[in-house]
Amino acid sequence: MAIEDDVLVIGGGLAGATAAIVAARGGARTRLVTHKENTLRNASGLVDVLGYHGSDEPIVEPFEAIPDLPDEHPYRTVGVDAVRESLALFDELTEGLYEGGHTDVNALSPTYGGRIKPTSRYPTSAAAGLASRAEDTLLVGFEVVTGFDAPLAAERLDASVPFDVRGVTVRFPGEFRADARVTRLAKALDADELLDRENRTGTREALADLVAEHLGDAERVGFPALLGDHDPGAVRETLEAELGVPVFEVPMGPPSLPGMRLEDRLEEALDAEGVRVESGNPAVDYTEDEGRITSVSIDRGRRETPYHADQVVLATGGLVGKGIDSDREGISEPVFDCHVPQPEERYEWFHDHVFDDQPFARFGMDTDDSLRPLDSEGEPEFSNLRAAGAVLGGYDLAREKSGSGVSLATGLVAGRNASEDLTTQ
Repeated sequence: MAIEDDVLVIGGGLAGATAAIVAARGGARTRLVTHKENTLRNASGLVDVLGYHGSDEPIVEPFEAIPDLPDEHPYRTVGVDAVRESLALFDELTEGLYEGGHTDVNALSPTYGGRIKPTSRYPTSAAAGLASRAEDTLLVGFEVVTGFDAPLAAERLDASVPFDVRGVTVRFPGEFRADARVTRLAKALDADELLDRENRTGTREALADLVAEHLGDAERVGFPALLGDHDPGAVRETLEAELGVPVFEVPMGPPSLPGMRLEDRLEEALDAEGVRVESGNPAVDYTEDEGRITSVSIDRGRRETPYHADQVVLATGGLVGKGIDSDREGISEPVFDCHVPQPEERYEWFHDHVFDDQPFARFGMDTDDSLRPLDSEGEPEFSNLRAAGAVLGGYDLAREKSGSGVSLATGLVAGRNASEDLTTQ
C-alpha cells in the first residue's frame, strides 16, 4: 500500500511541526511522520533566538546581532524577516501559554542550575521569575525532586542578581514514593488531591502552608516546573492567593512539564490544520528519479511502506536527535545519505578544552537559499528535499542559545517553500 501526499515532513520536533503547519496553511495535503518522542519534553520550554555570540556577555537585542553572524549560519540563509515571522506564528499558536512577544529584547530567566539565561519567549508560568523584576525571591525545592537543589540555585543566583535570593527544601505534601515522577506531583496539584478528608485540605493549600513558614520578606516564590500538567494557571492562582505573592516556575530539565505543554499545544495546532501525524516508525530509505525523491520508506516493523509526496522536509534533529549520525568512519545523514561537511582528520572535529568552541557542534548539512541540502559539489542533493532545524550545520545551538529560533525560522521557510513549489510545477 502506498501513501500519497503533497508534502511529507520527517521529524516531529519544533522544526518539523512548524514546517507541517505552514505547508498545510499553504494548501498542501501534509503528513508528518516521526520515529520517537520529540525532544521538547527534554527541553526547558524556553524559546531562544540568540543568546550569545562571540563573547560571554549575553545579547540584549538578538535581531540586531543576526546580520553579524557568519554567512553559513541558518539565520543568514533565511533572513531576519523570516525569524520575526516564525516568532509571530509561534505567538499565535501558543497564545496564553507563552510571553515575550511584546519586545525585541531578550528576557533573562533563571534556570534550575542557578544561572541566568537570555531567552526570547518564556512560559507564562515563568514570567514572575524574570531577573529583570528586582524582587526578593524564595526558591522552593522538594526532597523528591533531586534535579532541583533550591538552596544551591539560590546561592548562585544571589551572587549574580541585584536582589536577595534564598532557597529552601521541603517535603512535598502527601504520601509519595521517594522516586515519584514530576508528572505524578503535577497531577496531584492539578487535581488538588485531598490530603485531610476531615478538614478538606487539598494538596495546594497544604503546599502553601509549608511554604508560608519560610516566606519571610520574599516578594515572590519560585518552584520547580511541576505546578500542574493540564491547568498550571489554576495551580499558580491558588498558591498566589494563599501566599499573597507572585508564584513562578523555574524551567527544568527532562522530563520537562513546560516542554510537554508546548508539545500538546503543537499537536492541537497540527490537528487543527488537518496535518496527518504518524509516530513510532522511522524513515529508513527512499527512491529517486532524475534528482527527485519519489518515495520515502517507513519501517512499520514487519514491512517497509512507501510514502509518496511531491515535496519532502527533513527535520530529524542533529547529533543528539540522531538526525545526524557519527562513528569512526565519519559523520552522515542516515535517511537520504545527504552530504555532511566535515574535516577529513578526526582530530580536527574537536578542541582539547571542553569549553572551547567545538567544531563538531556545528556539524550538519549545508543548504542553498531554498534550504535544499547541498552535495559535495555545492549542488542540491534533490530538487524536492528541504531541511530544517538541528539537522542543519553552521551554528552551535547550545553555545549560542539559538536552537528553538533556528527550528522555528527554518521550519517556516522549508514548509512555505515546499507548499509554494507545488503550485509552480
